[in-house]
Amino acid sequence: MIDQETIDKGKTAAITSYIMIIGVVIAMSMNAEDKNRFASFHIRQALGLSLTFISLGLIISNFDNMMIAMSMWVFISILWVYSIFSAIRGDMRPVPLLGQFFQNAFKTIS
Repeated sequence: MIDQETIDKGKTAAITSYIMIIGVVIAMSMNAEDKNRFASFHIRQALGLSLTFISLGLIISNFDNMMIAMSMWVFISILWVYSIFSAIRGDMRPVPLLGQFFQNAFKTIS
C-alpha cells in the first residue's frame, strides 16, 4: 500500500496527466525528478487511455456510422471519468478492462 504523503505529493501530476496527451507530457515532466509512485501509476493509465482514444479514432474514422463513433466516445468517456475521479480520490485503481495492460505495457514509465 502507498502512504498518504506520497499520494498528496503526486496528486497534481496524476490529475494533470488526464488532460489528453499534452497532460501526459506535462505530468511526466512534473514527475521526472521525484518519481512518485502514485503519479507514475496515473501517468501510465492516462497514456494508455490517450493512445486508445487515438487508435480507436483512427480505426473508427474509416466507418461512416454515427452509432459506432458514439459508442467509442461513450466508452472512452466512461473510462476517463472513472480514472480521473480515482486520481482525485487518491486511489490506485486500474482502468476497467485495459488498466492492467497499460501498467504492463508502460512499466518503463516511472
